[in-house]
Amino acid sequence: MIRNTSLVLLMGTCTFAWADDAAVELSATTIDGQREAPSGVQLDEPIRTGSRLGLTARETPASVSVSDRRVIEARDAKDSQDVINAMTGVNASANPGFGGFVTYRGFTQNQVTQLYNGINLGYSSATRPVDAWVLDRVELIGGPSSFLHGAGSVGGSINYITKLASRDQQTFDGRLRYGSYDDSQVAFGINQALASNPADARHFVRLDFSRDHGNGYIDRNERQTDSLAFSLLSDLAPNLTHTLALEYQEDTEDSPYWGSPILPGRSTMKIDKSRRFENYNVADGRYEQRVRWLRSILDYQLSDSTSVQNTLYHYDAQRDYRNLERYSYTSDGNVLRSSPYLQRHEQKVLGDRIELRHDNQLFGLASQWSLGLDYSHMRQTLYPTSGSWSDVVDPDHFDPGSFDDIPGVNAGLTKQRRNEVTNRAVFAENRLQLTERLALLTALRYDYLDMQVTNYGTVTPTSPAWFERRWEPLSGRIGLTYALTPSASVYAQYSTSADLPAGSLAAATYSNVGLFDLSKGEQWEVGSKFDFLEGRGAATVALYQIVRKDFAVRDSVNPNLTVQAGQQTSRGIELSGRLQVTPKLLAEANYAYVDAQYDEFNEAVNGVSVSRKGNAPTNVPANVGNLWLTYILTQDWSVGMDARYVDSVYADNANTLKAPAYTLYGAFARYRLDEHTTLTGRVRNLTDEVYAKQAYNTQYYMGAPRTFELALDLRF
Repeated sequence: MIRNTSLVLLMGTCTFAWADDAAVELSATTIDGQREAPSGVQLDEPIRTGSRLGLTARETPASVSVSDRRVIEARDAKDSQDVINAMTGVNASANPGFGGFVTYRGFTQNQVTQLYNGINLGYSSATRPVDAWVLDRVELIGGPSSFLHGAGSVGGSINYITKLASRDQQTFDGRLRYGSYDDSQVAFGINQALASNPADARHFVRLDFSRDHGNGYIDRNERQTDSLAFSLLSDLAPNLTHTLALEYQEDTEDSPYWGSPILPGRSTMKIDKSRRFENYNVADGRYEQRVRWLRSILDYQLSDSTSVQNTLYHYDAQRDYRNLERYSYTSDGNVLRSSPYLQRHEQKVLGDRIELRHDNQLFGLASQWSLGLDYSHMRQTLYPTSGSWSDVVDPDHFDPGSFDDIPGVNAGLTKQRRNEVTNRAVFAENRLQLTERLALLTALRYDYLDMQVTNYGTVTPTSPAWFERRWEPLSGRIGLTYALTPSASVYAQYSTSADLPAGSLAAATYSNVGLFDLSKGEQWEVGSKFDFLEGRGAATVALYQIVRKDFAVRDSVNPNLTVQAGQQTSRGIELSGRLQVTPKLLAEANYAYVDAQYDEFNEAVNGVSVSRKGNAPTNVPANVGNLWLTYILTQDWSVGMDARYVDSVYADNANTLKAPAYTLYGAFARYRLDEHTTLTGRVRNLTDEVYAKQAYNTQYYMGAPRTFELALDLRF
């Protein structure tokens, strides 16, 4: 099952720390001595993504992975992709053309829902990496979860939760970082009570800002990101609070890197290492993103057993692309550059969610309820312009040229399509304590989706001037949790989901959805969560099977037609654990294996429908593992190492082209200057491994080489 000796060594080093609820993410001990180390594996801390009832991971009959602020800081995660790549079974990359690409449990892109503070934007391109500085925690639930978060999420749901004002009187956090390729960060966060007498404070404000800049490990590639988060917490009455949250992110990237052409004639992808850092994009290639969030959160405690929360939110984003995106070698060793593309996304989402929580008794048994209504309206306008222009350049010396000189795409933006999706939903969740040890968790959600698409381009039978689709999916979960002992439990669950047969809600075309129903997904999962060795260790394990049915495939008789007949099955196991080996040595590890394959899938090849039955989906690694070791040398000094293994992946549906597996190693040393100040030096990709974070067609999206960084952290 494991096909690489480096993975065997990686996991064998930590056999004492096996298992994860398919991943309750292992909270690392903070080494700077400024915070108390967390106990256990966060099995007994409330989570938001696996349930609406405020249950702990131990109480939830599902695989739930959590990385809180302590984990993010201990591992020096730069952005949200760093955070989720440390979670069990997740493999993510940030290729500009694929936004926040994620693969999990055998599924990719829109089949894994990425939420922001529990809000679903319905579009994977809206999930580009977020600066880790503004994140409070990230949570992951494995498998179908439409019953919690709406249409989508057959593979799982990832929830990025940002920092909010707290009732702390005054805190200050700051970070300065500098590393290879001029990678730098300046960040600070302030939490302040708004009162001359702190004891009388009723209003609390928080401000976080971060600026990241880097010249990039690829030639002529420069990126800058500004992130700002502001929130105001107000105690309006003893039982009524309001939180106003505003967040802004701006990304600018010059001459974005779209990948490296692979050497031809090989089934295993390989690049010319002498041209490892070459950028074949035009000199004025560009990617820009501006994102604005506004949330108004009202919490009302009606009684000790009943509470109501209302969240009103607005999202506004604009994304711009102008690039030359495809590269391949010619027979004489030159590089063919093609696929010029100009694009703008204008996306707005307005929504409101009201939720009632109530604890009572049902049939004399302890019972917890969550009932709610969800409404959102999303509008996205797209301005794509592509061209057939191409050129051939000598890779040893060439003029990258200008996008403005490429005919067919240099005339400016042209509006092509507008998608409007209105979603109305009602949901309910219940936990019933059947016996002292056995609990039943059930959930049900009904969605009413109304999609209207306006085509401003050429009208054809497959691209009408306007069309409307409506769906009414019903999804749910039923699960049992049994406490073997106070520190060990087992669970079993069945859950379902519904998602589009192709594309996403925010960008679906008539060809994507046609007259199709939504695709259906279902999962069976069993697992266990437990502490061991008198609390020195904790672990979780999960086994699952997911079947996704009725997604869009080519007709086996007429490849010019699309029918709804596809099916994919994913089976896997996920393990994670944490062990305080000695008072000074902490070990953490996670591992996931997935067997994902198409049961039915046809692809058009040169006008002929070809079956891909039995093939694996692209960019899905069968094995993914992580390992961390941290050793406290003295009260002020600590050191550590980490390793990450990602199995080989296929780059095409025919499974004839494969990107090789890779193992990355890292190391750090941390020194506490005083009770407020910590200095950390870190090396990433210690062996300077050449590897593909993502593979597609004839291109190899290379990961970062060996890098060094130094960071100064302040906390008052």
